[in-house]
Amino acid sequence: MLRSLYTAGSGLNSQQLLLDTIANNLANVNTTGYKKNRVNFQDLIYQKMQIATKEKPVQVEVGTGVRLSSTLVDFDQGILQQTGSNLDFAIEGASFFKVMMPKNMIGYTRNGACRLDDQNYIVNSDGYRILDQNNSFIQVPPGTREIQMDNGVIFALVDGEQDSQEIGTIGLATFNNPTGLEKNGGSMYLPTSASGEAQDGVSGEIGFGSVMQFFLENSNVNVVEEMVLMITAQRAYEINTKTIQTTDEILQMTNNLRR
Repeated sequence: MLRSLYTAGSGLNSQQLLLDTIANNLANVNTTGYKKNRVNFQDLIYQKMQIATKEKPVQVEVGTGVRLSSTLVDFDQGILQQTGSNLDFAIEGASFFKVMMPKNMIGYTRNGACRLDDQNYIVNSDGYRILDQNNSFIQVPPGTREIQMDNGVIFALVDGEQDSQEIGTIGLATFNNPTGLEKNGGSMYLPTSASGEAQDGVSGEIGFGSVMQFFLENSNVNVVEEMVLMITAQRAYEINTKTIQTTDEILQMTNNLRR
C-alpha cells in the first residue's frame, strides 16, 4: 500500500516541475527573443511481482512512478515585430547573434535589440558588444546621422558625406544541436558538449537565417497553448493528490480493523 503513496508523490513532484516551467514561459511571453521550454517525462523502474516462464508466459509488473527526463528548448520562430529603430535587428530563420560577454566569452542570442555605448560600439540591451563575422566589434563613426543595413552588412552615413561607408557585417552562428545549448539568462545561450561547437556565418548563407533591420523577434510562447497545458497539469496534480488521499483512507481503515 505504501507503494502507491510514493508513486503518487513522484507524480506530484513531476507536475509541480511542469507547472514551474509553464509559469516561466508565461512570465517571458513579452521577452524579446525568448524561446519556450518543453518538459518530457518518463516512467520509473518496474517491480516484477511475477516473472514470465515457458509454463506461464505472463508476468506481473508494478510501476513506481514518473520522473522528469528532460527540458528542451523550442526554437520555433517567433513573430517579427516592426519597431522602426535602425538598431533593432531580427533573424528570420535559424542562427544566433554573437556577443562578447565578460571574460572574453562569446554568448549567443536571438535578441537583436541594440544601441550604441559610450565608444560608439553596437551593443545589445545588456551592454555586450555585437560581433561581426570575424568576431570583432562593430564601431559606428562619430557624426553618423543614419545607420543602414543590407543583408547583414551595416553602413553608416556620416554628416558631410554623400555616400555611406561599410562599417561591418553582423556575424551569425548555428549549432548542430541547438536544443543542447545552455540558457544563461538575458535571452543568452552558451554552447555545451551536447550542442556542439558554433559554426560561424553571415546573413543569407546556406544554413543561416536572414538579418532584418527595424524588426525584433517576439517570444514564441503561445499563451493559449500554455494555459491548456497548465489546466492539464493542474488536473493531473489533483488526481495524484486524490490517490494519496485514497491510500491514506485505506491505511486508516486497516489500522481500525482491530477495534
